[in-house]
Amino acid sequence: MASAAQQVIFHPTVSQTLKLWGTTVGRDKTYRAVQYFARFLAWLLLSRGHKIEAARWNALKNHLALGRKLMRLGKPWEHLQSAMRAAQRTDIPAVETITTMGRQVAYFGYLTNDMFVWANNIKFYNLKPSTAARVNKHANRFWLAGILMSITFGLLKAGRLANEAKELQTSAWAEKGSEVERDAKLQANLAARADARFQFIVDLLDVWIPATNLGLVNLNDGIVGLFGFISSLMTLRSQWIAVNGKKL
Repeated sequence: MASAAQQVIFHPTVSQTLKLWGTTVGRDKTYRAVQYFARFLAWLLLSRGHKIEAARWNALKNHLALGRKLMRLGKPWEHLQSAMRAAQRTDIPAVETITTMGRQVAYFGYLTNDMFVWANNIKFYNLKPSTAARVNKHANRFWLAGILMSITFGLLKAGRLANEAKELQTSAWAEKGSEVERDAKLQANLAARADARFQFIVDLLDVWIPATNLGLVNLNDGIVGLFGFISSLMTLRSQWIAVNGKKL
């Protein structure tokens, strides 16, 4: 019995999961996945008339959302630093630099406003209802702008990488460098394009969340929750690979 318990407790998957949850990103993405799944499930239960069960999952969603705001209190400054670092880069086209900076500044605005939303929700700093609604709207506008900037950046980067791949495959380039060097550059190009496609898909899923919050589109909580859940699982899997060095 003790041997079986040890095998469960010290199972490699358990150890890898604890390692994932030892990172802030790992915990946040796990909470986010549960939050949006709860949003989807609450909508599903409510649509079938199960009001009591739906209220339970809706409460879980709200508390997780509030907890995640607390975890992000210092994050606006990270995005400002990322914007400054992007401004100093000279290895990418100017349009990619501008969209990168725009995305980071937008996320700074989003998370800064989100801090006031959190402070108001926990009654640490009381805002007038009209002011609270305005701050929340500003947060969603910045969030939407950041995602749109990220989508634009992804399209620009994908186009540039595709052109670089074509250039590497031409016979003219082969005369300038060795086959080994070209193959190495092609592999790096393919990896960069895969990363760009991955982030592009995540952005396409997430963009509907602030757009719905702002009333720009009319998606129900079920669809929004499902999109958020899928994008959360995608980024959680990416973080798992980064932490553990292997796929799930």
